[in-house]
Formats: sequence, structure tokens, C-alpha cells
Amino acid sequence: MIQPINKDPLSLARKSVNATPADLQTGQDLLDTLRAHQQECVGMAANMIGVYKRIIAVNDDGRLLLMFNPEILRSTGRYHTEEGCLSLEGVRETDRFRSIKVRFWDADFSVRMKTFTGWTAQIIQHEIDHCNGVLI
Repeated sequence: MIQPINKDPLSLARKSVNATPADLQTGQDLLDTLRAHQQECVGMAANMIGVYKRIIAVNDDGRLLLMFNPEILRSTGRYHTEEGCLSLEGVRETDRFRSIKVRFWDADFSVRMKTFTGWTAQIIQHEIDHCNGVLI
């Protein structure tokens, strides 16, 4: 179900806790909400819909990818960039990495590891920051 976007900086700064299989509906709501905002948004974290669980959804080269409890294991190629966010006004400067290796659980709660590069890597880093209560 499409959920309203949380725009409250104080609540967005809360750290999220690990997701469990009981949070599968939140994952689906996150995907539905991202689809509804696909013209203006390429990724979302669950706290953007008011749920403080470590769940993100990202546009991975045209395919939506749902990740539970994502964790960056390795990162290379630091660069400086600017990013916007559907939950926050304006654009902010930040540092990102061109390549990241991420461990996460998929919608079947099977553990996965994958290396992401470029734009998809940047989106994932932004959404993991949301999970950690980091606002940029």
C-alpha cells in the first residue's frame, strides 16, 4: 500500500532496528510507495514511510530491489557529490564511494552479497544513511 512520506527531520534522525520476516509487508509498502514516486525518487528507506526498520528499496538500473538489513562490507573509490531527498528540502553535499559490497537479506530472507557500482551504489549508500539516522 502506498504510504505518506515522512518529512520530519527529528524522526528521520532515529536509527532503525533490524528487520525480520514479520516486516515483509513494510517491504511491500516501501516498494509500492517508491513506484508511486518513481518520477521524483530512486530509492527509499522504511523510515521515509514512518517505519524504523532497516529496509530499503532502490532502483537498480530500472529494476526495483528490496533489501532487508543492508550492510556495506567494503567500499572503494571515494568521491564528492550532491544529493537531494524526497523527505528533505534542498540539495546537500556528501562523500560517496563508486563501488560497494553489500550483504543483505532478500524478500525470501535469504542472505545475499553483491557488489554495486556507480549510480546504484550511490542510491544504496544514501538509503543506508537513512537507516542509520544520518540526514544529508
